Amino acid sequence: MNITIDLRSDIPIYIQIVEQVRLQVVDGELKPGDQLPTVRGLASELRINFNTVSRAYRLLDEAGVISTQQGRGTYILEMPPPEVAERLRVESITALARRYLSESQRLGFSLEQALDHLRQQTKLPNPDLSNLE
Repeated sequence: MNITIDLRSDIPIYIQIVEQVRLQVVDGELKPGDQLPTVRGLASELRINFNTVSRAYRLLDEAGVISTQQGRGTYILEMPPPEVAERLRVESITALARRYLSESQRLGFSLEQALDHLRQQTKLPNPDLSNLE
């Protein structure tokens, strides 16, 4: 499992962990039955407070992504039903979009500039952005 934390981001660290685990599950990098690091192990690796990792794991457990078994460890659950998998996909793309826009703002770009750059990179047509501001 590869987790990268941005301490300068406006996104709380525990949410960054949740989003990255969800994305890795959706992408197939983490598969059902894969064991995650212990809370203390991941906290040590990321050099953050173990309560932060514990909070992320608790949210992932509540979302049905992982299961923590006392004394055995934390594992990725079997593939969820299609409706849950689709919800995870949507949550992952939403998290990516928020992270992109947050980083763009941190770098001093306006929302319109960030979206214009994205459009240029992907050659998307110019959608109505009036409801985003």
